Amino acid sequence: MPRVSQDHLDARRRQILDGARVCFARYGYEGATVRRLEEATGLSRGAIFHHFRDKESLFLALAEDDAVSMADVVARQGLVQVMRDLLSEGSDHPADWLGTRLEVSRRLRTDPEFRTRWAQRSEQLTAATRQRLLRQRDAGKLRDDVDVDVLTSFLELVLEGLVSHLAMGLPAGHLTPVLDLVEETVRRHRAHAAPA
Repeated sequence: MPRVSQDHLDARRRQILDGARVCFARYGYEGATVRRLEEATGLSRGAIFHHFRDKESLFLALAEDDAVSMADVVARQGLVQVMRDLLSEGSDHPADWLGTRLEVSRRLRTDPEFRTRWAQRSEQLTAATRQRLLRQRDAGKLRDDVDVDVLTSFLELVLEGLVSHLAMGLPAGHLTPVLDLVEETVRRHRAHAAPA
């Protein structure tokens, strides 16, 4: 039997994650049955669970993948850009990120075992935000009268509030100026500062 290339395995894993992301966003964790995962990925349960031990491992891998993608955006453009992407129709990930983020939040609240497993993975976004803010502070673009850890927590709380707002189905059209205000709040007060 011929060996399967690493590129093929990576492509198959990506196919599973992409399909599972849609399935979890549409049906939630409990509603994402194996049958629905098979339909969403176009693969059999054997193929899916060859790459992931079980449904929870698949969901954790998906949430971790989204956290890495968000951390990449944060490193380049800031956490507020992640929030703008959640609002944007034209962004690469907004609906996908929102669905995963909502399910992570729900499971953190209701599932202590998941909370323990997720704690090991959740630091990426916080670390990326903190590093971005430190770079902005060193460049003189970040306010220096508030500790970077406080600003990091502030931005994370705004993100969670935005996710809750969107989860409730409240209108989002008026939120761009709110995000402008959030950015302005963390900037050093001078013209042409970079986004947070």
